[in-house]
Amino acid sequence: MALPDSSRQSLIPTFLYSSSSAKTPSLSKLLHSNSTLPSSSPSPSLMRKTGGFVIPAPSEPGKIAMYSPAFYAACTAGGIFSCGLTHMAVTPLDLVKCNMQIDPAKYKSISSGFGVLLKEQGVRGFFRGWVPTLLGYSAQGACKFGFYEFFKKYYSDIAGPEYAAKYKTLIYLAGSASAEVIADIALCPFEAVKVRVQTQPGFARGLGDGLPKFVKSEGALGLYKGLVPLWGRQIPYTMMKFASFETIVELIYKHAIPTPKDQCSKSLQLGISFAGGYVAGVFCAIVSHPADNLVSFLNNAKGATVGDAVKKLGLWGLFTRGLPLRIVMIGTLTGAQWGIYDAFKVFVGLPTTGGAAPAAAPAVAADLAKV
Repeated sequence: MALPDSSRQSLIPTFLYSSSSAKTPSLSKLLHSNSTLPSSSPSPSLMRKTGGFVIPAPSEPGKIAMYSPAFYAACTAGGIFSCGLTHMAVTPLDLVKCNMQIDPAKYKSISSGFGVLLKEQGVRGFFRGWVPTLLGYSAQGACKFGFYEFFKKYYSDIAGPEYAAKYKTLIYLAGSASAEVIADIALCPFEAVKVRVQTQPGFARGLGDGLPKFVKSEGALGLYKGLVPLWGRQIPYTMMKFASFETIVELIYKHAIPTPKDQCSKSLQLGISFAGGYVAGVFCAIVSHPADNLVSFLNNAKGATVGDAVKKLGLWGLFTRGLPLRIVMIGTLTGAQWGIYDAFKVFVGLPTTGGAAPAAAPAVAADLAKV
């Protein structure tokens, strides 16, 4: 039988969240629920209204309701902090990496690369390009994390509860890829100026004078010359970053932690987020490194093409040049990003990302499907 409009509320697949306050409602309560959406701020028992089957979004009194506009805004803000601050902090590593990719004869190794920079530009030279890095990756992080949470829920709703739970890794991959397409459009102009500032001494001091010079030299569309290679670098990176993180964290809670996630302390949960993020970051660095070399090469040389990069660097060079440093950088970066992101979520009253899902919801969904 069809559910009345007042009882039609969306099923939120339980693998999308893990919260100590989330409790699986009984079938009778779900079928006879007649809650409505208040015009003011949502109550703790607020359940979203669409069509099909029902399960309430977990929330706690005085805290943000899951999948509400405030939830997505919080995730967006968390993404700004996690990506912007961490990328700015590793600017010296990024600077050496980019120069090793562009001029391997001069920057032969990590240690010699730091020595060359210190000798030629002093300590201040290690943070050249930090402004476009901060602004660019803040914009990217806002879109990456905010839209990931949105698309993860959106694709889960399309798939339905059974298939969303069965193919949750595909949901993670599709959601992260969709979010990164948008995020890179926001990042690309800043990345173009950053690489030029970092690899061409004397080009500009930073974003303020570097952006006009770049536009004058390459045109406004030149800011997006590296967009396709950036997609090639960031989309596989982000797909690996989110899907592997979600999987690793779930495995940690399932096999390495003796107590359920909702009984673990917040500090332990954040430690697991950092550890899962670091391991995910190692995988991210490996799969995205060839495209990273291409982005650096194309943004450094006017009129350069992908063919020029392959010819100069070679296929082996595309996969290996600067890789050890990037593994250290991206592993640390990704671990810190997940730690900061989840710390911000905890601060505003949201559950940390990933972990074991409540087990009873699939049975509820199965019962409702028979109604």
